[in-house]
Amino acid sequence: MKSKDIQDRIEIEREKLLIAAKDVITKKDEKEINTIINLISENCGEKRRKDGRYDIFHLMEVAKIAVEKISLGPTSIKAALLHNIKKNSAISIDEVNKRFGKDLADLITDYQKMSDIYIEKPSLFSENFRNFLLSISDDIRVVLLRLADRVDLMRNLDNDSREIQLRYADETFHLYAPLAHRLGLYALKTELEENAMRYSEPEMYYSIEHSLKESIKEREAYIKKFIAPIKDELKEQGFQVTIKGRSKSIYSIWKKMQKQNVDFEQVYDVFAIRIILDNTVVNEKADCWNVYSIITNTFEPNPKRLRDWITTPKKSTGYESLHTTVKGHNNKWIEVQIRTRRMDEVAETGQAAHWKYKEGKKTESNEERMKRIREILETEDALQLEKGDGTKIDLYKDTIFVFTPNADLYKMKAGSTVLDFAYRIHSNIGDTCIGAIIKGQNYSIKHKINNGDTIKILTSKKQSPSSAWLNIVTLNKTKAKIRKSIRAIEYKDAEMGKGMLLRKLGQLKIEFSDLIIQKLQKYFNCHLAIDLYQKIGSQQIDIGLIKNVLTEEEVVAEEKEIVNLPVEEQFLKRKSTGEIFFAGNDNITDYQFAKCCRPVFGDSIFGFVTVGGGVKIHRNACPNAQQLREKYPYRIVEANWYSKGEESTYLSQLRLVGVDRLGLVKEITDLVTNNLNVNIQSISFGTTKGEFIGDLKVFVKEYASLEMLIHELLKINGVNKVQKIK
Repeated sequence: MKSKDIQDRIEIEREKLLIAAKDVITKKDEKEINTIINLISENCGEKRRKDGRYDIFHLMEVAKIAVEKISLGPTSIKAALLHNIKKNSAISIDEVNKRFGKDLADLITDYQKMSDIYIEKPSLFSENFRNFLLSISDDIRVVLLRLADRVDLMRNLDNDSREIQLRYADETFHLYAPLAHRLGLYALKTELEENAMRYSEPEMYYSIEHSLKESIKEREAYIKKFIAPIKDELKEQGFQVTIKGRSKSIYSIWKKMQKQNVDFEQVYDVFAIRIILDNTVVNEKADCWNVYSIITNTFEPNPKRLRDWITTPKKSTGYESLHTTVKGHNNKWIEVQIRTRRMDEVAETGQAAHWKYKEGKKTESNEERMKRIREILETEDALQLEKGDGTKIDLYKDTIFVFTPNADLYKMKAGSTVLDFAYRIHSNIGDTCIGAIIKGQNYSIKHKINNGDTIKILTSKKQSPSSAWLNIVTLNKTKAKIRKSIRAIEYKDAEMGKGMLLRKLGQLKIEFSDLIIQKLQKYFNCHLAIDLYQKIGSQQIDIGLIKNVLTEEEVVAEEKEIVNLPVEEQFLKRKSTGEIFFAGNDNITDYQFAKCCRPVFGDSIFGFVTVGGGVKIHRNACPNAQQLREKYPYRIVEANWYSKGEESTYLSQLRLVGVDRLGLVKEITDLVTNNLNVNIQSISFGTTKGEFIGDLKVFVKEYASLEMLIHELLKINGVNKVQKIK
């Protein structure tokens, strides 16, 4: 096509569009629509699509479908003309915002966001995915424009490859036709199904089409004969009606043939009669039933085929109509549909023909919200869609939809975290989750996920759930899974602890018995035996104390002998490091820090005299402290930290686990360096498949400084766990 021919056709299509939109646009709108068409014509007027058509005619056709078939208004018409600006570069979004307003710019941006969603995988053609498309934008017009685009696409697939035709047909059957149905766009739903069948089942499509064409004259004559007595009676009863006779869609006939396993000739209700009451406004239901009575008095009805969607409209779509099947001349069954003009407009042009917003004051179900959206799409004034108020969808305000890297779709509660999503996929993935990659960035388990995110969960065999995770997740189901996993870990620890205890008793040549366990339970304040085993397995109870507890009489006797010795002979001497001093026991130099509580400088501490092992330093908050003080008060010595001025510090080691990312080590190093009360001795990091494990040795002046450092480290993006090793 030559340039002049293209321009001539552009003018023809421009005129068609403006005529179609004349009832919903102002002079200003018309001027802006012309400006946009001129911009597209100048920048990409001869640019072709993959199907060989000129892009500008596709854009103008989508705009025409939007106004003619969906009754959208001026902003939507402009958005339809500009919905491909990302590809054709006719104008930037910023320029649209400056020249035509924020509402149009936002609508185009939301449309492009939806277009970026990858929808090739068949598993995505589900109710969840259709819900996701409705949730991805706050503006219902985005979905409606997407449908208009698909209608034009399905009208023009003849020049595409068989593979592309089948792919688009599959998408249309599973995604777009159901979407049109949910939004009440019945005419578009039928057209989409017809075109999808034309490409997916061409032989059957053209066979049914041929059969319908062959019988058209016979069918028209039959309909005329059927209508005559009904029309006269309705007129006599004062009803002003429009009566239409039409064939059912090729797709619906095909579905009947499949369902009933019959040939075309055996489908008894190939065509239907529609009676539309033009003068009914107030008593819609009663008038429809009066018309039903007139028809069934004339022709024999099939009571099994009565469908009353007037008394109770279809919940899924809000469809209103009264259907019956009657036996006409020559014993042929004919479906008769009875509805008012209002009902017919909704059924033909879709609920999107009208929109009036109604605020719901009570909590609504999805069906109720969907019905309200249809009511919004039902107002006489299409311009209501363009005023900003009432165009927002809150159907999924409490719900988000997210993807895995394999394009599997999950429905989640708004506010869910990475950890929630990991457990939503599988409990094992949740138990070992250390973070996620979203849009190429690493995020911690605490990160709140957003609608439309594609999330790659990162896991590590070294990770395990803790009670702190209960404060990270938002879903009760997730919390239940975490508690279950923690109980499983505790059980595993208990199994391990029981094994450790049995081996220890074997070494001490003490026979395992209920009395032994009861004695240990009482000493370590454990209500159940499994609690005792779990504490031993998780090292909350030092296994080394078992001997002392079970050989108490022997220990006491030995202890009495020891304490009667001179203090300097009670312990092996070593050079003092100046770390600990013992009130009233200046000669005590042999001591060790207890492994059960690992005290560091600043902790409130005490000393416990062991048999032949010097003094063990425990924190006052140690799990074993109460039992030691109650059982062996005579072996407790007062201990304090020795400080040589403000410069005295103590070494502590921290283990960090999390998600690796660029600059993480520097951020950690900077944090420690800038902490006036902490100095680094060494830092080492190792990474594997996006996970890092690091050891950080620092000198601290007081325990409060160490606690503050741990708190600040956990704030760093990617750091999921900080554990004090010593």
